Amino acid sequence: MSAYDDLMEFTRETQALSQIAGRLEWDQETMMPRGAAAQRGEECAAIASVLHARRVDGRVADWLDSLEGMALDQTAEAQLRHIRRSYDRASKVPAALAARIARVTSNAQGVWADARAANDFAAFAPTLKEVITLRREEGHCLADGGDVYDALLSDYEPGTSGAELETMFGTMRPELASLRAAVLDAEAPARLTGQFDDAAQMKLTCKLAESFGYDMQHGRIDKAVHPFSSGSGLDVRITTRTNPTDPFNCFYSTIHEVGHATYEQNINHDYLLTPLGQGVSMGVHESQSRIYENQIGRSRAFTGWLYGEMRDAFGDFGIPDADAFYACVNRVSDGFIRTEADELQYNMHVLMRFDLERALMSDDLRVADLEAAWNDRFLADFGFAVDQPSNGVLQDVHWSVGLFGYFPTYTLGNVYAGCLHDAMRAELPNLDANLAQGDTSAATAWLRDNVQTHGGLYEPRDVIANATGAQPSETPLLAYLKNKFAGIYGL
Repeated sequence: MSAYDDLMEFTRETQALSQIAGRLEWDQETMMPRGAAAQRGEECAAIASVLHARRVDGRVADWLDSLEGMALDQTAEAQLRHIRRSYDRASKVPAALAARIARVTSNAQGVWADARAANDFAAFAPTLKEVITLRREEGHCLADGGDVYDALLSDYEPGTSGAELETMFGTMRPELASLRAAVLDAEAPARLTGQFDDAAQMKLTCKLAESFGYDMQHGRIDKAVHPFSSGSGLDVRITTRTNPTDPFNCFYSTIHEVGHATYEQNINHDYLLTPLGQGVSMGVHESQSRIYENQIGRSRAFTGWLYGEMRDAFGDFGIPDADAFYACVNRVSDGFIRTEADELQYNMHVLMRFDLERALMSDDLRVADLEAAWNDRFLADFGFAVDQPSNGVLQDVHWSVGLFGYFPTYTLGNVYAGCLHDAMRAELPNLDANLAQGDTSAATAWLRDNVQTHGGLYEPRDVIANATGAQPSETPLLAYLKNKFAGIYGL
């Protein structure tokens, strides 16, 4: 066997172990007994140690050195780019630190859940402080004297810096705030009311998942407090949640996670259990979940079909026709929760978290002051006060599990989705006619062929540029939002 073959065989085994680690995390969120948290922390730490040892194995360096300068095809070059990046990163982080991060964040998830249920940020603060200390230590290891936040951000969106995002978000914030103010001054559409049976919600949510191309032979849908997608290749699972008075929460959380899941399912199977066999970045991943959920799932054409499906499932629920239903689905209203935010205000939630977590990582904001800082910023951005920690600083799981640098990829994904939507519409003139029948296949096939099948073959921004013919920009997203909400609200 060649050095490349040896390296790829070793890498496939590492990727397989990584998938097992992901399955432990899926189980923790869905099936694991609450009392098993401490043991699960040790299990996660043990497998993190094994994975870290493999990622810094001296043979990886030897294989990479022996392949330096060799003429390889595009796929092999891309595989080596990812392996080298992983090796360089892992080599900078001590094994004991990697294991401790895995152990502490596994336990922190349960501490956060308990504190959230009790509306007690003080109960979570010491654990969060420990998580931040460890992630900051890891960031210093990775940064080589550079920006700690950028070092952590590169885990989720390689090639992007906090400063670049600050510039992009700085352009977006006043535009979003102005449109929000105009919309909230206008007459609001009807709000969904009534009770919606749990079993009927789950039945329809499974139909929605399949209508967007989710392969249930290689996936499953379970319930969790926080909807998520897990896995890649031949085993990609999603979770959702139900609310008896808000079926949109279930349906659109499901469509969102199906966007993530079908990305993973549609990657070229030649890349299975290799670095190319998973989504290239969280920003690109979010572009898929958000375009499924919003530009497709909340479109006038698709909501017309969904209206009929909901009437079949629930009977008359007080919305008189498909146009009123479209406005109801896209209703802009005040709310505390990011994951339940309407399409217009969602990015404002993300921009707030981006600023706060950068301040935490730079030590400009202390954990003891985080709740007050959150509440002050929320009041300034949204115009009303946070009523309790579960609706504020404790609402998201991300910081408890150490995902600093993750939040901005949600808005970056929306930016990417805006670019992709423009290009897709230009190439699919009959898209709305298909969506009106509940047929998303043209849209999902376009995304599969132009984005998903490539996995990690290209760098994140190159994926979007190759699909659209232009470098990513916030302009298409802002134009889409202005056009959509001006139409709904008569602006």
